[in-house]
Amino acid sequence: MKSILLGALLFLVTLPSMAQDKKNKNAKYEIEVNGNCEMCKKRIEKAAFSVAGVKSAEWHIDNHMLHLIVNEEKCSLLEVKKAIAKVGHDTDDVKATQEDYNKLHGCCQYERK
Repeated sequence: MKSILLGALLFLVTLPSMAQDKKNKNAKYEIEVNGNCEMCKKRIEKAAFSVAGVKSAEWHIDNHMLHLIVNEEKCSLLEVKKAIAKVGHDTDDVKATQEDYNKLHGCCQYERK
């Protein structure tokens, strides 16, 4: 009887730690992405959707925030940020190279920090 009770207690203690390893299939994120106009919006959203696992991507011109829903089993937030930086837009963590930034249309070249 003690071994059954001890086994059940051990199972209940380890259950929460196993659940933490599970990735979220509908993880929601908001990240800052620099840009200026509708062309930027299309480019940023297209870059986000180019990453397998991105379910939703909507960039708002007024506050420069990209709202994402991603399947964390298929991609990471860092992968999305790198894809956006590759098309010339700085994110809060990943900056575009000067070469990628220079490829942007004149009206899309935002003031870099």
